[in-house]
Formats: sequence, C-alpha cells, structure tokens
Amino acid sequence: MKLDWLFKNVTVVDGSGGPQYRADVAVYQDRIVDIAPTIAQQAQQVIDGTGRVLSPGFIDVHTHDDINVIRMPEYLPKISQGITTVIVGNCGISAATASIKGHVPDPMNLLGGSEHFIYPTVNAYADAVASARPSVNVGTLIGHTALRNNHMSSLFRTATKGEIAAMREQLCLALSQGALGLSTGLAYASAFHSSTEEVMALAEELSGTGAIYTTHLRSEFEPVLEALDEAFRIGRHGNVPVVVSHHKCAGAKNWGRTRETLPFFDEMRQRQEIACDCYPYSASSSTLDIGQVTDEFDIVITWSEPHPDQAGRTLQQIAAGWQTSLQDAAKRLMPAGAIYYNMDEQDVRRVLRYPVSMIGSDGLPNDPMPHPRLWGAFPRVLGHYCRDEQLFPLATAVHKMTGLSAARFNLSQRGLVKVGYYADLVMFDPQTIRDVATFTAPQQPAAGIDAVMVNGVMSYSGERKITGRAGRFLRRQS
Repeated sequence: MKLDWLFKNVTVVDGSGGPQYRADVAVYQDRIVDIAPTIAQQAQQVIDGTGRVLSPGFIDVHTHDDINVIRMPEYLPKISQGITTVIVGNCGISAATASIKGHVPDPMNLLGGSEHFIYPTVNAYADAVASARPSVNVGTLIGHTALRNNHMSSLFRTATKGEIAAMREQLCLALSQGALGLSTGLAYASAFHSSTEEVMALAEELSGTGAIYTTHLRSEFEPVLEALDEAFRIGRHGNVPVVVSHHKCAGAKNWGRTRETLPFFDEMRQRQEIACDCYPYSASSSTLDIGQVTDEFDIVITWSEPHPDQAGRTLQQIAAGWQTSLQDAAKRLMPAGAIYYNMDEQDVRRVLRYPVSMIGSDGLPNDPMPHPRLWGAFPRVLGHYCRDEQLFPLATAVHKMTGLSAARFNLSQRGLVKVGYYADLVMFDPQTIRDVATFTAPQQPAAGIDAVMVNGVMSYSGERKITGRAGRFLRRQS
C-alpha cells in the first residue's frame, strides 16, 4: 500500500493534553494509519514538518455557521484558522428543524433571512451539508428557540403542556437523526419567558442518549450565579451533561466575579458533568439588545437595517449626533448588531485557564463588520495567550480545542492524532502563529498556519488558498 500523505519530522501535539513528541505521521484515504519515529513507506505526497507542530484539526464548539457552511462552502474564516469541525445550532437557534412563517425572530435572524430556513428535519439539513461539500465538518445542536418558534403563537410567554409535548416530539426525532443535543438562549427575549420547567421537560428527552445540553445562560450579568444554578438544575433533572456557552461575567458591576462562578463550577462538578466554552476576547458580539444598553462600556454598532450608514460607530457617537438618549438611539437602529466591550481581561484569562473550558469562536458570519473572533479565535489562543502570555502550555491549549471538545460533544474518532482516527490535522508554526484579524479590519486570515487537512484531504495551504472541500455532516454516536 502506498500512503497518500506522509508528514515527516513533525512535533506531534496529539490533543490528549499529554506531552508533545517528534514523529512521522502517515495518512491513507481518510484515516491516520501510522505514527512512528521514522516511517520509510512510500507516499504520494511527503511534507517535511521540521520545526512545525502537527495537531488534530481544531473543533469550534460554539458557532452560528448553520447556513453559511451551505451558502459559502469554502468557508475561509474557519478553515484558515485550522478549524476542521464546527458545531452549529448554539444559543437556542438552529437552522436544522426550524420552520419560519414570515418574520424571522431575533436572534434567529443572526443566521439569515426566512428564505434560508428550509431544513425541517436534521436529515434535510444533513443532506444540504452533504450536497454543499463544505471545507469543514458540521455537527448540529437543536435550538430551543427554533422549537418554540415552530410550535408557539407567541414567544413572549412560557409554553403550554401541548406546546411542550409538540417540541419534545420534534426534539426526539432530531436526536434519532443524529443531533448532538439541545441548546438554549434564555437571555434573549424570544426565550426569556420560558419557565425552567419548560426546559427541564425538553431535557428529559436527552437522558441516556449521549446528547448534551448547552446554554446561553438566562443572565451573564449580576444574576449570573442564579442563572448557572438554573442551568445545572436542568442538567441534573435530565441527567445530561451541561455546557455553559461563552462563559463570562458581563457588565462593569460584574467584573471579577469569575472568582465566584468558577468555584461554583468546581462544587457542582462533584455532582454532575459540567463544562463551558469561551472565546479569547474581552468584547462580545450579538444583536443590539435594549437590555444591554448602558454607558458603562463602549457599544459599537456592526449593522443596522434602518440605518446601515451607522455601522462602525459607537452607540454613544450615534446618540450624540441624533441628540437623543442611548436607549432611544438603540430603538431607532434596531434591528441591528453590536459589539459590547463588556468583560474584564482577568475574567477572560481565568475562564480560558479553567480545566474544563473549551474554545469556541462564537463568530457571526453575516455581520458586515464581524467581531475578529470569526477569523482569529483559535490562533489568538495559541499565539497571544499560550506563547506570548504563557497562560498555559501548548499541549493544554491544543487539548481545549480538540480532544476535550470531541469527547464532550461525542464526536467519534476525532480530536486526537491517533492511529485509526480520521485525518483532521493542522500543521502550524508555534513561533509565528497569531491572529491577524482586528476590530477595525476583522476579515483577515491568521498567520502561521501551514496546512489544514480534513478527512484526509489537504484543504488549506500556507498560501492562504482553499485546496479541497471534504467536510462531512457528523451525527451523534449513541
């Protein structure tokens, strides 16, 4: 047998969190078939990786790429930073199983217009991914808000018994077709009015399936401990692992409170399976929300339907120009998107360093001026926080992006450089890898990524070119 690819003399950081080592790594078809100090076997393509790290492809556990992986299958923002798998359907919003009748409710409009919500089942969504052949693998959660929108006449109340039963039935079907779990976005107005019991009833469908529960908490501001407690209670009720999405302590009055939230994680982890994801920035990004409008920190408008000319300006500048209050200016701009400079850097570092935190970009691909995390989150962890700030060793950083994520989301035979595993691989220069995307120029590929392989197909090169599209739809393994 002639190998397809042979990586020679690489430093393997295998995704397990264990020590790095020098080796040759062989790939045949879509699998890693050999790892040894020296492999003499012939190969169609040989890559000399001297001075380079070979790691598993990065798994972006928190994305809103549901529709973009189909519409823009080359998907440069993700493949260019070494991401080989994206998890979609986060924060209660998913394209899979959503049926839109008319207006797209906030925040589902982050994914696109009503014409893009054409996947009433997970199978329909999986078929669309397979037809598009994106450059990255795709796994989906099912959004609670999507389910509510399908079965409720109004999103601004809790669901009735009949509506909950209909949502459960649809969730059960989605899980049987390979959905990874359920996500909620309880902070958003379209889900905020749902009771804890409503979500608990849905969580019961997850029990014993190998699925997970991920949640954009009901509050990331002052009531963050109460919101965490609610999330953990839902997990215990459904006997299901909990992932807290983009864990943060938002708002100036809340800064420093990871000193309280992370010990609460520690305490609850003695009783149940809990993890979180985070992104390596102290600014967040979402739709413009009146509830988050404040003069305590800068808010930059990224898009506005009624006033597109105001994109790129701060809400304070816009309000001053219009000679009105921040709240009134926000109402005039909506629907709109915003970047909120609402976090403390030390809180960001504590969450990044926390043992069970995974990395997720949470990028918004449809923003005309997206948060730089869309293009730069993973290289920023490796370059800025790992190499420059020495927040953690390289093996730990890679583990948070690969092995830990694959295990948490039940992605079979991915997330490790291991014989028999799928050949999702990234080769990078540990000395030069860095995020290039900035808040003023966010749409820029990272530096220091030499090669990205997906399912054994070389998909991205150091010349910043897409060279292959071999992504697959990943179904949950029970």
